Amino acid sequence: MELAIYQVDAFTGKVFKGNPAGVCITDEPLDVSLMQAIAAEMAVSETAFLSLSDWRLRWFTPDTEVALCGHGTLATAHVLRQQGLLDDGSSVVFHTLSGPLIVSCDGSLLTMDFPQACLDYQAQVSDALLQALSLCRDNVVATVAFGTKLLLEVAKEAILLDLAPDFSALRSLPGRGVVVTALAVTRPEDVVSRYFAPWVGVDEDPVTGSAHCALAVYWGKKLGRQTLTGYQASARGGTVQMQLQADGRVWLRGEAVTVLRGTLQV
Repeated sequence: MELAIYQVDAFTGKVFKGNPAGVCITDEPLDVSLMQAIAAEMAVSETAFLSLSDWRLRWFTPDTEVALCGHGTLATAHVLRQQGLLDDGSSVVFHTLSGPLIVSCDGSLLTMDFPQACLDYQAQVSDALLQALSLCRDNVVATVAFGTKLLLEVAKEAILLDLAPDFSALRSLPGRGVVVTALAVTRPEDVVSRYFAPWVGVDEDPVTGSAHCALAVYWGKKLGRQTLTGYQASARGGTVQMQLQADGRVWLRGEAVTVLRGTLQV
């Protein structure tokens, strides 16, 4: 069987920046075992699979399926636009493990309608986790949970940029994902972040759309803002525009660029 495959850099307008996602669009759904095998072969943080018969969108890391993936969704909509299946000024609805997700197209900018994250401000973080992240407790301003993940605000952007996590140590501890964030100082965006998820095979994710569902809520409340921009300060880097909605949703906006297209022999 031959399958078309794409690699798209999401949350950027430049190749080799942003977050690379695999995209595989088929008429009918693929078997889970095949999707997982393809994701492992693609060896990027997530590969997205869309079946056109039911518009069901699923995302797989090299190790496991995930419930929500921003850059994979953005990348899929970008490929649909290139294929003429998503026109400028129109939208598409994906059916996902996180419910219906709407993506609309406005020129090169794609807008994703995602659920806002529910934040737990009573979360605790262990000394072992902080040590594995190369953080000292005095530099942590706030610890917040969203689902099974953690959001840590640190006192300065420089602390975030200097982080050198011990991923082996992190994998030995309970966890799912950690986003570390601070106010932007050297960047034009409002806030900066980094995201670590070695528990699902992604040591540091280049740009994480789903994390911005939490960042938008956290910083929106703290700064009294409905609209924010975030820069994820990985080695590749990428920008996410965020806009909180009154109905418990958040709009995430970004660009994408295709860097590879080919055929899988499976």
